[in-house]
Amino acid sequence: MQGSRQHRVVIVGGGFAGLNAARGLGGAPVDVTLVDRRNFHLFQPLLYQVATGGLSPADLCAPLREVLKKQANTTVLLSEVSGFGLSGRRVVTDHGELPYDTLIVAAGARHHYFGKPWERLAPGLKDVEDATEIRSRILSAFERAELIDDADERRRLLTFVLVGAGPTGVELAGAIGELARHTLRREFRRFSPAEARVLLIEGADRVLPPYLPELSSKAKRSLERLGVEVMLETLVERVDDGEVTLRSGDELSRVPCGTVLWAAGVQASPLARMLAEAAGLEPDRAGRIRAASDLTVPGHPEVLVLGDMVYLEDLAGKPLPGIAPVAMQQGRYAARFVRRRLAGKPTGDFHYVDKGSLAVIGRAAAVADLGFVRFSGYFAWLLWLFIHILYLVGFSNRALVLFQWAYSYLTRGRGARIIANASVGPPPDS
Repeated sequence: MQGSRQHRVVIVGGGFAGLNAARGLGGAPVDVTLVDRRNFHLFQPLLYQVATGGLSPADLCAPLREVLKKQANTTVLLSEVSGFGLSGRRVVTDHGELPYDTLIVAAGARHHYFGKPWERLAPGLKDVEDATEIRSRILSAFERAELIDDADERRRLLTFVLVGAGPTGVELAGAIGELARHTLRREFRRFSPAEARVLLIEGADRVLPPYLPELSSKAKRSLERLGVEVMLETLVERVDDGEVTLRSGDELSRVPCGTVLWAAGVQASPLARMLAEAAGLEPDRAGRIRAASDLTVPGHPEVLVLGDMVYLEDLAGKPLPGIAPVAMQQGRYAARFVRRRLAGKPTGDFHYVDKGSLAVIGRAAAVADLGFVRFSGYFAWLLWLFIHILYLVGFSNRALVLFQWAYSYLTRGRGARIIANASVGPPPDS
């Protein structure tokens, strides 16, 4: 601290890590500036519900200014970060430069297509725009199927291919299966929505690879009960307009399809590479920065990097997963780090406390691995529901989501089936 000036903390990103860091610094003897290109915090774990018409985007969004309005020491700026001047301790934004004493960067991640130009044909699910785009593609496929007489074209339109059987792919596949077989039942006159074919493609030998084999097997059976075709040890060779090419061993097959969705990988925000270059570091293959054990950037102890932008291993040498609990704990740690450093106390290393993993497959179906106990089915789904409601930001969001889920459970309905862009994709040739 120089003179009477407060220590300046700039936080880039209002996701789980950045928001928890900002909240943890409320009331601290620091001036906090939170910068984000969006004016809201998004609860990403439920984004698949928006993509399949179960929830509206506003149900998962909390305005950052509202969340932080009681923190007099915190300023929220709607701005895009375009660079870092680490030697002069400046963050470059499209509205000027922000000086800092401590910088916390938590800008999240985007889809990873491994160098393939498939993003337009196979959108991923990371933000609100992705979710509404996917929702439009899914619902438009059913609408177009009602307009045509050609059986082969209808089959193509009603074939949904999901690439990647991690939690996002499994959740999307299960939700589309429910949508086709239950929600849309009796709503169309010229075909049955249950004719829809949902393919889940995974290169590994089981779905949900990070989970124990027994839970992966239970998840696969739950998906199959929803009519999802699970194709394991299968890779996507090509994605074309209206078709995907799959490779299983040495065998290639072409699958005509109307919708392809990507859930096969993520890479760090481009800001991670920018920050790495500014620090003279080389990011890993996923664009992440290899941080020190206290989350600081090597050579720059005043800069912390959090969430999907950081590569860090646990005590067993296993990389920490890019999930919300990790980001939230890192955000809280970053706030304690700043407080303790200002107080002249040891900051200590970051240690992730793994409280377990949950993945939902469909209505009243989920798998849970809490370390000391593992189970699946209805009670796993209830636990998943409770935890997700608990971590939603804002009481109004919790109440809305709980009401929507109760309605959906009792009626199998999805009340947010809005096609935001009716012109998505090519028109049918009929």
